Amino acid sequence: MDYRPVQLDDALENDLRQLVRLSIAEDLDIAVDWTTVAMIAPERRGACQIVPRCSGIAAGIALAPWIVDEFDADLEVEVLIDEGTPLVPGEPIVRLSGSARDLLTSERVLLNILSRLCGVATLTGRYVEAIGEHDARLYDTRKTTPGWRRLEKYAVRCGGGHNHRTGLYDGFLIKDNHLALGRSENDPSSKLTAGEAATRAVAMRGASVNQLVAPPMVEIEVDTLEQFEQVATTGIDIVLLDNFSLDDLRRAVARRDELGVTLDLEASGNVTIDTIGNVAATGVDRISSGALTHQATWLDLGMDWLDGFAS
Repeated sequence: MDYRPVQLDDALENDLRQLVRLSIAEDLDIAVDWTTVAMIAPERRGACQIVPRCSGIAAGIALAPWIVDEFDADLEVEVLIDEGTPLVPGEPIVRLSGSARDLLTSERVLLNILSRLCGVATLTGRYVEAIGEHDARLYDTRKTTPGWRRLEKYAVRCGGGHNHRTGLYDGFLIKDNHLALGRSENDPSSKLTAGEAATRAVAMRGASVNQLVAPPMVEIEVDTLEQFEQVATTGIDIVLLDNFSLDDLRRAVARRDELGVTLDLEASGNVTIDTIGNVAATGVDRISSGALTHQATWLDLGMDWLDGFAS
């Protein structure tokens, strides 16, 4: 089992359109693009290409028509490459033609969104490459830019990564704060143990509460091998091994295999591009890292004008 992947669907389109509307409001407020209106005649036509200035991985390219549509622009959009394709400096990825005014007014929003998503995909691709030949799968987290979660998680997939849960509604993930604030049923004066928490969540999955069906995935974060022993045979799907040493990750993998349970082990905590290969070599099934989104830098994209198409 796994969490639902973010896909090119209605939910993603809705999020994108809301962000584009906000971006349009930021640029135009209740006015117009005064510089373009002053300099460019309304009948002027033109064409341009969005071009990467450096190497990377394409993400968000398929969204360009939705962005332009939200501007209600008199433009034709031609997507030139597939998502997840390596970007070659100087080779165009999107071509636009039509109203020169609309091209100029929509330029920055287009570049901002595509640059951000290509940056996330590019960093994800580097992490995937650093895992090398090991079998561990790379996952993102909820450490995303507010309002951009589906888009950034979509970009992670374009870069070769996998999606962890999209939101709190998408699965059980019991963390140390849940244990600290929860209470044991046997002793209400003591905090919840990892084993009790896991058992409680497993019992609840698939149950109906206020006409809502609980999600099927159950994951728990543990800080020690002792906690791992408490939860390994409770029927949960994933154990998140938080900030484990490499030796303890190996011990957890060996113990899981010794018990013969169907259980994915996920390493997390301070995973970097330099350490992820060693983490993957321990035999864990999954590695999650917030760095894929919160450490990604924008990819340098530019808009080049095509003189032969201007009229």
